[in-house]
Amino acid sequence: MIVLVAAQVLSGAGLAAGVTVGALLAQDMLGSTGLAGLPSALGTAGSALAAIAVGRISQARGRRPGLAAGYLVGAVGSAGVIAAAVADNIVLLLLALFVYGAGTATNLQARYAGADLAAPAHRASAVSTVLVATTLGGVVGPNLTALTGDLAQTLGIPYLAGPFLLAGTAYAMAAVVLAAWLRPDPLLLARTLESERTAAAETRGCRAGPPHPAARRRCGVLVGALIMVLTQLVMVAIMTMTPVHMHDHGHSTAAAGLVIAIHIGAMYLPSPLTGWLVDRFGRLPIAAAAGLTLLTAGIIAAAPDDSIAVFTVALTLLGLGWNFGLVTGTAIVTDAIPPATRAKTQGLVDVSIAIAGATGGMASGLVVAAAGFPVLALGGGILSLAILPTVAAAAHLR
Repeated sequence: MIVLVAAQVLSGAGLAAGVTVGALLAQDMLGSTGLAGLPSALGTAGSALAAIAVGRISQARGRRPGLAAGYLVGAVGSAGVIAAAVADNIVLLLLALFVYGAGTATNLQARYAGADLAAPAHRASAVSTVLVATTLGGVVGPNLTALTGDLAQTLGIPYLAGPFLLAGTAYAMAAVVLAAWLRPDPLLLARTLESERTAAAETRGCRAGPPHPAARRRCGVLVGALIMVLTQLVMVAIMTMTPVHMHDHGHSTAAAGLVIAIHIGAMYLPSPLTGWLVDRFGRLPIAAAAGLTLLTAGIIAAAPDDSIAVFTVALTLLGLGWNFGLVTGTAIVTDAIPPATRAKTQGLVDVSIAIAGATGGMASGLVVAAAGFPVLALGGGILSLAILPTVAAAAHLR
């Protein structure tokens, strides 16, 4: 857990840097607000492919090589973005942003590693411990936007590409930390312990525990995945276009970076409390709270007041709603899957999350260009209410 926390601090800085300026860099190079959501879409599309790869590597060889490889690819993508900005090459930029998405996928996959060895009653808290570690890097990263931009200009690199210097370095360091010190491998150890428990139970002439019927497993995976997909779609769509909307209303890049930093803090900092709430009161009530929180965030973001305070409150609630959804969804999915097939299934679930993020990121720019940011924010909030019938159906099946 200590090694996972250290790696998450580093990777948090890597993913936050790209979130802060990715849309602005694309807007500057493409000359179009309608395509400003493209970096987020490409990054999350790349994370979908990376989620499959990291999941399969982890399934075959353990969490250590899977997570380390994912962060290393993210570092390569960061370097590619910098090269594209220097060369003013749109094609290279789009390709690099796709590769850069591997870092985001790996950062999310690490939460499963935290849950591998946790007892079911404390699984959400274990997930939360790993998630909250992302907060430090996630908050520091965007606030270094101006500093890394100035450093980039000193090195002859465009200002908006500066945060990707931080991203590449942070991802590479996270890969080194995991490759060197994540021992024993949590997933491989969980499998060994499960096998020993089953063998001991069979020796005593009793069952290891009640089996999970296949239908119930499928239901758990579907419900958990749907909760995370909806929260990811709404969060990415609104978050992606907030810096662009703020910039269009006269706010500085530093101000946008501050709002995004607070948003990312809200995504991860409440994790210990969320984990306790989920373990104490159950998965489904907190999932319902996620939908209602996201709705509130969308309503506030759509308000006519364009002050920094309004954006801060809206993005804080947006991050909190996402946190509720991710922790509950992760716990539900992990509850439903045995260690023997856990990593592969979790990777496939994260593919659906990444596709949702890609859809939200790409659609966000088009919606804002066609109808404006308030429509995007309010529409996203309303869409998040789809979590409620999902929760109701799951409660009925139980």
